Amino acid sequence: MAVSSMQAVNVIGLMDHIDEAITVLGESGAFHPDEVNNFYPNVQDFTHLQTKNIYAEPLTNLKAVLNQTKRSFPIQDVSDFSPSFEELESFSASTTADIDALIDKRAVCAAKLAEAKHDLSIARHFSGLDVEIEKVLKMQYMNARFGKLPKDSVQKLEAYADNEFVEFAVCTEDKTHSWGVYFAPKDKTEEIDKIFEGLFFEPTDLVGDNETPGQKIEDLNKEIPQIEKELKEAQTALDKYLDENSERITRYLSKLEELYLYAGIRSKALQHNNSFIIVGWIPTENKKQLQRRLKKIRSIELDFSDAKNELDKRPPVKLKNCFLARPFEFYTQMYGVPKYNEIDPTLFVAITYIIIFGIMFADLGQGLCLAIAGMLMWKLRKMAIGKILFPCGISSMIFGMLFGSVFGFEHMLDPMFRLFGFEEKPFEVMASENTNTIILGAIGIGVFLLIIAMLLNVYTSFRQKNYGRALFSTSGIAGIVFYASLVFGLFAEFFLGMHVMTLPYILGLVVLPFILVFFAEPLGDLVNGEENWQPESWGGYIVENLFESIEVLLGYVTNTMSFLRVGAFVLVHAGMMLVVFVLAETVGGVGYWAIVVIGNALVMVLEALLVAIQVLRLEYFEMFSRFYSGEGREFEPVKITLD
Repeated sequence: MAVSSMQAVNVIGLMDHIDEAITVLGESGAFHPDEVNNFYPNVQDFTHLQTKNIYAEPLTNLKAVLNQTKRSFPIQDVSDFSPSFEELESFSASTTADIDALIDKRAVCAAKLAEAKHDLSIARHFSGLDVEIEKVLKMQYMNARFGKLPKDSVQKLEAYADNEFVEFAVCTEDKTHSWGVYFAPKDKTEEIDKIFEGLFFEPTDLVGDNETPGQKIEDLNKEIPQIEKELKEAQTALDKYLDENSERITRYLSKLEELYLYAGIRSKALQHNNSFIIVGWIPTENKKQLQRRLKKIRSIELDFSDAKNELDKRPPVKLKNCFLARPFEFYTQMYGVPKYNEIDPTLFVAITYIIIFGIMFADLGQGLCLAIAGMLMWKLRKMAIGKILFPCGISSMIFGMLFGSVFGFEHMLDPMFRLFGFEEKPFEVMASENTNTIILGAIGIGVFLLIIAMLLNVYTSFRQKNYGRALFSTSGIAGIVFYASLVFGLFAEFFLGMHVMTLPYILGLVVLPFILVFFAEPLGDLVNGEENWQPESWGGYIVENLFESIEVLLGYVTNTMSFLRVGAFVLVHAGMMLVVFVLAETVGGVGYWAIVVIGNALVMVLEALLVAIQVLRLEYFEMFSRFYSGEGREFEPVKITLD
């Protein structure tokens, strides 16, 4: 549970060498720029070098037009390529214009082809008409309406038999509609149109150009291949241009991406007369390499300082964990990264999450499926949750073996237990006599983990030199003594038959620690050396804290009781699988195995989701609240990612 050691770095030099310095900082891939006024409060005489990223527009324009080509141009290392801004801007403008022209030509051809195919599909519906459509549309006394009617609407036309103008001439039919035409006198067109509109008539544009539909179909069948040829030629011209200029496009695009990113460093820099200053953070492991490269630049002066001496400047945090805990950085970052001098909870989360998940989802077969699913989610889709599900599935397999459950078959592993001298599996989850054991075991896990969380708070508080919180807070030493003594005393009295809750025990290990917690704020300020450690009014403080004390006591109880869900899910899992097998036995025959397979699948999906959420809730609300703030800021170096 650690974070990478960081160094604060100040870079000062002449303006003539700022581009070289920024390039070195960017190419390091490990420099996190910061605001200069975060390090130096008096910067009134300094000015910002750049408020606008000049590379944004040419980069955006170039990327936008390249996206339309559906071609990929991987970002490459172009450290040996140093064009001026004018060259980059000119290349972006000319390339964008060239590609835009080729794309526009392709788009025109595609639009013409789509229109021709649409006209052909419409014309085919009226292929039986041996008249010129244009003449029909220009009749002097009648209006013609070409379109389609739903087939059931055609039958409804019989209701208008008394209206001689409500007639629909059918040309062709498809599965759902009849295609044809109706005519209406010009003085009755509005009335007839409303009737057909009520019958869901859909008009269509049919332009004849002084030719019959048959002639139109013939012309379009000749025109479409020609348009397709033009479209292919337009695509070929675009592909040829991209092929011939692929290397140049890649280099200029990569350089623009690089300089756009590095401009983020420039935007943080300040200038004073002919000098500049850049500040930021770098991992200690990268210090020597950066120092060596920057010292090669004339006029550059460097100053490094260990981040532990710069805590007031909020050093960024780079998590550093072993292979087991690294996937669980995902959960830590969701909550918030630690402060630089705060403990990293990732390893604690990894261990507790895996174990609790395994207990709540204890099944050898389903755990194996979950592990495989997690591995595939990561390997195929690079989903961060997949790397978490894999060890959780392994844990489920281990606890599934201990509980003797394989895809809900509770006695399949009995032969294995006989090797160890047992007649059958030693612990039957659904046995009524074991219910109390499961519940007490869940509470025991909660008590143990809460005490561990409080001990972590004590460690973090001493590390941050907050001795008052370490000694007197609800999760400090006084809180631990109060909570542990009360839990042990009650357990001994009610379950072990031991009389430990004597007057000295209660006064010394319960009452006294609680009084210290009650007066934690003034005592903490006193221990921390605060001058004004006393409250303005002792009476007001006591009255106010009486109500807060109730909340504190409820907090201990609710945090502990929340772990009952661990035992509850052990019982729920067994209960759900019992229901599956009852249904399977009811169906019987071939259906038995179908129900078993489907039931297992449903239980796996539903319960895996619920357990994952519930365990995360325990981590965040019950344990993190005891020792972790998550108010740090994440280390975000300026780094270009090569494809």
